[in-house]
Amino acid sequence: MRIEKLDVYYVKMPLIYPWRTAYGEDYDIHSVLVRATSGEYTAWSESTPFFAPTYLPESAGTVFYHVTEVFGPHIVGREYETAQDLNDQLNVFKGNSFAKAAVEICWWTLQSSITGTPLHQLLGGETREVAAGADFGIQDSIDMLLGNIQKAVDTGFPRVKLKTAPGWDLDMLQAVTSTFPKMTFHIDCNSGYTLDDLSFFKAIDDMGLAFIEQPLHYADVLDHAELAKQIQTPICLDETIVSVKAAETALKVGACKYINIKPGRIGGLTNVVRVHDMCRDAGVPVWVGGMLESALGGAICVEVATLPNFTYPGDLFPSSRFYTQDLSDPPLELNDRLMFEPLECMLPEPDPDRLARQTLRSATVKPDQL
Repeated sequence: MRIEKLDVYYVKMPLIYPWRTAYGEDYDIHSVLVRATSGEYTAWSESTPFFAPTYLPESAGTVFYHVTEVFGPHIVGREYETAQDLNDQLNVFKGNSFAKAAVEICWWTLQSSITGTPLHQLLGGETREVAAGADFGIQDSIDMLLGNIQKAVDTGFPRVKLKTAPGWDLDMLQAVTSTFPKMTFHIDCNSGYTLDDLSFFKAIDDMGLAFIEQPLHYADVLDHAELAKQIQTPICLDETIVSVKAAETALKVGACKYINIKPGRIGGLTNVVRVHDMCRDAGVPVWVGGMLESALGGAICVEVATLPNFTYPGDLFPSSRFYTQDLSDPPLELNDRLMFEPLECMLPEPDPDRLARQTLRSATVKPDQL
């Protein structure tokens, strides 16, 4: 496959309700979409690190810069028999996994288009439905949260994820778990705590949580391994797992019993498969996470979640959960069984009119920029 050009779009997508976490709140989602061309074929990718470097050191602005000014010019105009060949070309650059994913995912979506093979089959996944869980950020009040959880329970979601932060943790969890004692919950701390908060983690140790997601520093594995020794509730790592090497290290030191896999955060779909296989061999379940992408990025996450070791319900959302109108068509929707179905045809693509309205800046990368 020869990648002949990349069209890159930095977009801003307004949310229905602010997304609040331990690191702040977002009223809009900033995302980078890439359309790759190979001969008569085109295909898209999406990478969504948010507006500011609050989740990880990257942002939508840095991704746009690196794709248009550095990574894109470095890879266009060349032949890539495999996605690993493309990754080998990018390996001279350190870090920047979201920017690398924006480029690398294009190889996979182009290959799907060229061969007529569904993406999940290319990845080694199964043609099966994918379970989704409910997910709630920090709410205006505990009563508001309880009301939203009740709707999720009544709808039939298999589990609920709750964002926590100092000041929105112990009292909230006591209210939630006492009100819904039979529901499966886990919490996502978004790196908001330290080992000095051990008393909090011990206080929630008997609440029956499925796991605690990313409690400590985003780049840390040793403190997570220490916390894992001190409490019974399993630890899940998210922000820490930015590469295959990071996953290998975390497993080696016993820092987690679950891993959340996000295609953007981990540098693309080749790394998704490698970490999935590594965790499978270690007996560590994985589950897919999202970054509030458009239907394009969400559908890619659904395709990923068909791999066999994705056994915990993912952070996968119908388009209507966050957006009045999705940037991409067709919108992502749950079926009657509250499941997402992998695609037998092309992924959703940005609607041209909506893309034009929501694009903050764009650029085209061609071989003559080398």
